[in-house]
Amino acid sequence: MCKHPRQNQYAEAVVVTKIVKNRKNILVTGANGFLGSALMNYLHQRKWPVLAGTRDGNSRAPVPQVTYGTLPEISDITVQLSKVETVIHCAAQVHVLKDNNSLGGWDEHLKVNKDGTFALAKQAISAGVKRFIFVSTIGVHGNETTRRGFAADDIPAPHSPYAVSKLAAEDCLRELAEKTSLEVVILRPPLILGPNPQGNLATISRLLSYGLPLPFASATKNKRSLVSLQTLSSLLELCIHHESAPGKVFLVADKQPMHTRAIIERVALDNGQKARLFWVPVNLLRNVLSIAGKKNLSTQLFGDLEVNYSQTTKHLGWTPPI
Repeated sequence: MCKHPRQNQYAEAVVVTKIVKNRKNILVTGANGFLGSALMNYLHQRKWPVLAGTRDGNSRAPVPQVTYGTLPEISDITVQLSKVETVIHCAAQVHVLKDNNSLGGWDEHLKVNKDGTFALAKQAISAGVKRFIFVSTIGVHGNETTRRGFAADDIPAPHSPYAVSKLAAEDCLRELAEKTSLEVVILRPPLILGPNPQGNLATISRLLSYGLPLPFASATKNKRSLVSLQTLSSLLELCIHHESAPGKVFLVADKQPMHTRAIIERVALDNGQKARLFWVPVNLLRNVLSIAGKKNLSTQLFGDLEVNYSQTTKHLGWTPPI
């Protein structure tokens, strides 16, 4: 059910749906963000009629703007949405990095990622938007794989407030899709590679910028799936129009997983930095992080996280370009 974990009831969705006629516009929310801005450029270069959705209307993209204010107290944009056929919802409250299992940031993540998504989807339904593409996270499945990669039909096991809120938003969208004609598509990407990245990759980039050597030359045995901006954008583009996309969850990743040393070297390359690495045994690094109370960080640095996107290929005929 589409309910806040700390609420007993949630408002019913607006179910007045208008017929979509000759509307091709695509609204990308979070158009100033890491993924949103890259996706905007990708779609614009490929001649899609795209609109830039931001909180303040100050997108740098040379396309029409849609200002929706601060999530979840979204402004009324039904007039703008009446000209939109597909919404790609990239805007989100991103990770609050912690080294324990505390649910710090729970309320803020739920308000933006679940309540904000629900509010936007209700307006989209009222305006007759045809398709709603939601960018979720692989964290819905957990933060580590063991014998095989995560698959789209695995039972969710979110490991952080961010992942919990994304899964809650997915549930809301499914409920709306069942009650209305809105076509919902859900993508669950892992960490996204590209210039000026977010999350843990941003931390790596910041450390590299200091020019100090890092003790990760030995981290070559683990396997972690990541996704480039190009790969993710290509799948999002396909989900705009593919007839088999609605009602499904798609996992996405680049073709080959990478070990931690290769990830650091890739981040350095993407951001014009130099990776200065020296050798310290991984077991020693794990022990030091465990003693310091940073077990989650140890898992993120040295554990496996592989993504099985075979169901995406099966349903859409898509394979990663990279």
